[in-house]
Amino acid sequence: MPTATPSHAPAETLTVLGAGLVGTLLSLYLARRGHAVQLFERRPDPRLEGSQEGRSINLALSDRGWRALEGVGVADDIRQVGIPMTGRMMHDTQGTLTRQPYGEAGQAIYSVNRGHLNRCLLDLAEAQPRVRLRFGQQCLRTDLRKQELHLLDTETQQTRTEPYTRLFGTDGAFSAVRGALQKTDRFDYSQDFLEYGYKELTIAAGPGGAWQMEKNALHIWPRGQYLMIALPNLDGSFNCTLFFPYEGAESFAALQTPADVAAFFERVFPDAVPLMPTLTQEFFEHPTGSMVTIKCFPWKYDDDVLLIGDASHAILPFYGQGMNSGFEDCSVLNQLLEEHGDDDWATVFTEFQTQRKPNADAMADLALYNFTEMRDRVGDPRFLLQKKIESRIAGQFPGRWTPLYSQVTFSHTPYAEAWAAGQTQDAIMARLMPHIHTEADFDQPAVQELVQQEMANKR
Repeated sequence: MPTATPSHAPAETLTVLGAGLVGTLLSLYLARRGHAVQLFERRPDPRLEGSQEGRSINLALSDRGWRALEGVGVADDIRQVGIPMTGRMMHDTQGTLTRQPYGEAGQAIYSVNRGHLNRCLLDLAEAQPRVRLRFGQQCLRTDLRKQELHLLDTETQQTRTEPYTRLFGTDGAFSAVRGALQKTDRFDYSQDFLEYGYKELTIAAGPGGAWQMEKNALHIWPRGQYLMIALPNLDGSFNCTLFFPYEGAESFAALQTPADVAAFFERVFPDAVPLMPTLTQEFFEHPTGSMVTIKCFPWKYDDDVLLIGDASHAILPFYGQGMNSGFEDCSVLNQLLEEHGDDDWATVFTEFQTQRKPNADAMADLALYNFTEMRDRVGDPRFLLQKKIESRIAGQFPGRWTPLYSQVTFSHTPYAEAWAAGQTQDAIMARLMPHIHTEADFDQPAVQELVQQEMANKR
């Protein structure tokens, strides 16, 4: 349900730096609580004709993100332009398809266009009288002592100083706000770039806007040391992303010409090539993106500044939780304001980072874990058998065994708890699977006895 506006609206104006998905959603939450919000964004307004859309990679909205969107009353609107994906569809090198459901019947993640979602949230923010949007405002420096932002208007090239009372840094993985916090005493910070980059490509729509592959699935081409995925769009096309090493025999560095690219894709992704008429053009026109994990602490400075979303916990994209975890930040912060009040920022900020930091670190580990799974294991028959056995155990012991993916994607279990439970269950499966060679083996008395023993010992 949308958050009720407090009867006595707080007097101070709050400042949010970064009008991406998380910053705009946060502004809506704060405004609904009665705060005046000024929202600054470095880029031009993405809703204007001719603006650069930025990254086109589709996003996978799951339960945590939906709950946060419901908190500002926009979930139903977004659901109308999302495509439910009920499972993974694996493509092997011969084009054979294998489907693996994500969860139980009726459970799905939704493919949503990043740009559309951002524009929808910006429209809502602009319609909210307490939110003031300013685009083309680049933060050159954050003065924590004076509580000032030094901004450059990218259109006029004029600089100015903007004071703030309370500042929320939602300006992404390379946050200018976090850059100021990094210079404070005892601030821990790490960034870890993956040795893989990503390239966005397109599978074209068929005649009349028909989808040329299964619409309600996230498609994966797992190839051991790299992979390609595809998410559906409403126009019948799919946004593809190739995750590929920067260097090596098979890498971005090795594919230097259109002929190199065509030969590689025909050998490695043969069923996709006929569906990608602009493959070589896109490969050389689209930039190669990097992927980074960022961890830091503390996320606050006194009770004046708070980092949220990628600014505090950027993660790899392989669990589809980057946006969802950032949205969950907004709903958690809103809940803390409900509990402690809108004038006790010191307690709210402290509680927020105490709750969210362990979960953000766990989600970073989960994202790397899922990269290995998607790249190396989803095409392995033994892995697929294990997933079927896990599903059988979950059905046999409802409430006592929930697959890790379901805990992360289809529940609001804290990430750290889900990760710990997942590791316990992985250890159990490692002991069970040597005794299971077909799904029918699960019903063998000896196997059932082992299952009962493991579940009796499971905490």
